[in-house]
Amino acid sequence: MGIPGSGLAKGLAVTLRTMTRKSHTAQYPDAQPELPPRTRGVIGLFEENCTVCMLCARECPDWCIYIDSHKETVPPAAPGGRERSRNVLDRFAIDFALCMYCGICIEVCPFDALFWSPEFEYAEEDIRDLTHERDKLREWMWTVPAPPALDPRAEEPKELAAARKTADKLAAAEAAEAAEAAEAAQAAEAAQAHAERGPGETDANGNANRNENGNGAAS
Repeated sequence: MGIPGSGLAKGLAVTLRTMTRKSHTAQYPDAQPELPPRTRGVIGLFEENCTVCMLCARECPDWCIYIDSHKETVPPAAPGGRERSRNVLDRFAIDFALCMYCGICIEVCPFDALFWSPEFEYAEEDIRDLTHERDKLREWMWTVPAPPALDPRAEEPKELAAARKTADKLAAAEAAEAAEAAEAAQAAEAAQAHAERGPGETDANGNANRNENGNGAAS
């Protein structure tokens, strides 16, 4: 059994030690807090990547994502092709009064159209104003931090390796075409120069032009 009053003494000792320490109070909003890089503030939308697949809205457990779209006909890319239809985004809104910041919508997006932003200053006086449309989501996209640098000792991603291989093939093909075009131009210039020289004339190398019978004409 402990000494009576020992618990009170320990509590007072903690209080006295705390009172002698300097407080660390952030004077918000004059001093902005230093947030971790993976802070879940709001969700930014990069609408150029959105294909209106509706996967984020279907997987959202709170059903707080609202998407509207329409279909447009795209003309064929090449003559003789067929027309195609594509979805065009009309509305993309998130109700942050319902959102529980689980991040499922960001994880399931197959085209990297949604990102976490550390922005947190979006309070409203009316709860109905917490439904933010795609224009506001697009503004938050510019506050998304850059991804961390890759480990230099890690293997190159397969996507980058495939893209680099394709780029090397295209560069080699373009170089071969340029070399063939240069050879063809040189041959054309040589043929034109040969046609302009008359029988019996010599070129810059001292070679005599030949007549129609194949005999060398004397200079």
